[in-house]
Amino acid sequence: MLLRNETYYFLKRVPYDLKDYYSVKRLCFSLKTKSYSSALRMTKSVLQRLEDYWLGIRLQKMDIPAINLVKLNENVDDSSPNINDALDLYLRLKGIDKDKTFIRTANRNVEYIIKVLGNKSIKSYTSLDASKFRDWLIEQGMSNSTVKRVFSSVKAIINLTINEYGLSITNPFSRVYLPSIDGEIRESVALEDIKFIQSLSKKEDDEIRWLLLLLSDSGMRLSEALGLSKDDINLNNPISYIKLIPHPWRRLKTKASERYIPLTKESKWACNRILEHNKDSLFAFPKYTSLKGCNANSASAALNKWLKGKLSKSCVVHGFRHSFRDRLRAVECPSEIIDQLGGWSFKSIGAGYGREYNLNVLHKWINKI
Repeated sequence: MLLRNETYYFLKRVPYDLKDYYSVKRLCFSLKTKSYSSALRMTKSVLQRLEDYWLGIRLQKMDIPAINLVKLNENVDDSSPNINDALDLYLRLKGIDKDKTFIRTANRNVEYIIKVLGNKSIKSYTSLDASKFRDWLIEQGMSNSTVKRVFSSVKAIINLTINEYGLSITNPFSRVYLPSIDGEIRESVALEDIKFIQSLSKKEDDEIRWLLLLLSDSGMRLSEALGLSKDDINLNNPISYIKLIPHPWRRLKTKASERYIPLTKESKWACNRILEHNKDSLFAFPKYTSLKGCNANSASAALNKWLKGKLSKSCVVHGFRHSFRDRLRAVECPSEIIDQLGGWSFKSIGAGYGREYNLNVLHKWINKI
């Protein structure tokens, strides 16, 4: 790292064997943060992405081992279902009772395949195609974890077709090297940045900023907050809270996601504003939610665009959920209470026994952060 005018910069010399791929001898660009800890996390993440990208280039430059032993057969039977057929089968069998996100994700990932490799029969795809697809995903700026999720979806779609049709082939997307996510760090939002954003949000005082205030201190997922009804908010109790439950327009991710969330001063302020406005609406955020569902993508894009204009470009709204867990850890909150507050699944069998912590206990720990 390099510190220049109180701002940290990423600095790395281009490896000698890759110098022909760059117009400079070293990479240097602003991390857009004055925080050492944030800069250190960002540097590790950027470095991991670069190392994975460079590894991909080096693998492409290598000769394919034993290529002379490949058996060529121009009369190979290529009548197997194509990738679009595989998608149709997958949605018909696995898409029953699944939400729009499941269907949209499967469609989008197959669209990626067709765009990069074409709509070929699944027998025609090779491990070389899979490697090309991986490199294309990385070039689009996707994180290592996103690339793994795309591959997981594509593998599931093709595996189902292989099994249903009794094909004697190996899924070519199951053997490709994927970048490691061990060094990938999801950026948390620093406490001073949270306070700064909360202050700005109260000044702008509109629906999207109320949503951000609610997310900043509650640990809720974006879709969880978006799908709230006004009846889920209780400000008349000695301890103000949100009762997070599933709705027809918004399911919850897991059973553990159903929970009570005590409100902080800032999130209570946001809830007051929510209840004061749009009194004719059932929904807490009617701009993004209706009986048909929640438009989380639109809300996420609006929030992230605004956040990146105020903080670093690596800051995203999901970072508040990571910060929520970090803040609870910092005050030595027991892990079982952290899991209950954030709706995370319990890590141990014993944690699932007995009754959950009551609202008074949860409120005590929320107050500490």
